[in-house]
Amino acid sequence: MKHIPRKRFGQHFLVDRGVVEQIVDAIEPMPDDIMVEIGPGMGAMTQPLLKGLSGLCVIELDKDLVKSLQTNPLLRVVSADVLNVNFNELAAELSQTARDQNGGQGSDPLLGSKKLRIVGNLPYNISTPILFHLLDFVGIVKDQHFMLQKEVVQRMVAKPSTADYGRLSVMLQWRYAMMSLLDVEPDAFDPPPRVRSAIIRMTPLHAPPQLEFDVFQSLVQVAFSQRRKLLRHSLGHWLDERQYGGNFDLKRRAEEVSVAEFVALAQDIKK
Repeated sequence: MKHIPRKRFGQHFLVDRGVVEQIVDAIEPMPDDIMVEIGPGMGAMTQPLLKGLSGLCVIELDKDLVKSLQTNPLLRVVSADVLNVNFNELAAELSQTARDQNGGQGSDPLLGSKKLRIVGNLPYNISTPILFHLLDFVGIVKDQHFMLQKEVVQRMVAKPSTADYGRLSVMLQWRYAMMSLLDVEPDAFDPPPRVRSAIIRMTPLHAPPQLEFDVFQSLVQVAFSQRRKLLRHSLGHWLDERQYGGNFDLKRRAEEVSVAEFVALAQDIKK
């Protein structure tokens, strides 16, 4: 029985084999990788990925798809909403399994577990929450390759003083090096979405600037809450509440401030 895509899950299944091949080539799965696929759907990428892997963990919310996926002995199926998954626990579990299979080899001496490679065709209706959720676990991630709405990818990699530059740009560029790899047209999916898509590679920075994450997150959110106004009308009040006495220029709009400047400001503020 054919699975009918469910709008509430934001399901658009990738069906173009040529596009799948390009994505898998970009990911370059290796036998010793510990890889997690978010939203495998009908398995368009799952099966090609498995050709280069010894096993694959998939996270799927749709119960009907879970039943089908569980018939594959090479898959470790997590039936859950990805926003509720603790990737630290999952990484530890998958690494232990890999060590058991390899006679105790394959652990990262610093982490006690091998870093995850995360891939997926993310549901467009909750892609941003997923990206922010994964930010909490970036320390145990080697890289991420995602299919996203092209508009979201443009925001992720945007430069200051452009229309696409915003909160998402700043929060992710602080922690990742990112590259848009491939555009994907709507007819590559079933059903076709109303937007174009793109593949992005996200590689965690080896030595990101150290800061209080809660402070940084709050600062950036406030700064872009009124992006058409000068920062003195939004961020100025926030800084006054924290008795900030520095020389940060508030006679600008948030989109004119670089990631490095936002980071430096966060580092100067006491929690």
